[in-house]
Amino acid sequence: QVQLVESGGGLVQSGGSLRLSCAASGRSFSAMAWFRSAPGKEREFVAGIRWSDGDRYYGDSVKGRSTISRDVAKTTVYLQMNSLKPDDTAVYYCAASRSWAQRVMDFKYDIWGQGTQVTVSS
Repeated sequence: QVQLVESGGGLVQSGGSLRLSCAASGRSFSAMAWFRSAPGKEREFVAGIRWSDGDRYYGDSVKGRSTISRDVAKTTVYLQMNSLKPDDTAVYYCAASRSWAQRVMDFKYDIWGQGTQVTVSS
């Protein structure tokens, strides 16, 4: 069973940056991704990465402002977020999947972390 432990959330001013980390342990997986949930909004795909070759895919809301990366040796995925806006305020979740297909769909991910709060002040 894969376990995911997120870290790196916090309070940041608009225009600032944060780096989220997600350390994985347990079984192998094909892809990891970040999703976010904000009050009154549906859970949203943020970014995903295929573990085998590092192929990346981003949601429209963060494209150009965020970078997902992985450290294979540490079995850790990172989300570097820049030019943060108040609309980025949410709980960010790391997730793992056995498949890269339909990567933006949350139901494709069977393992989830506990979430880390990101708050962007205006």
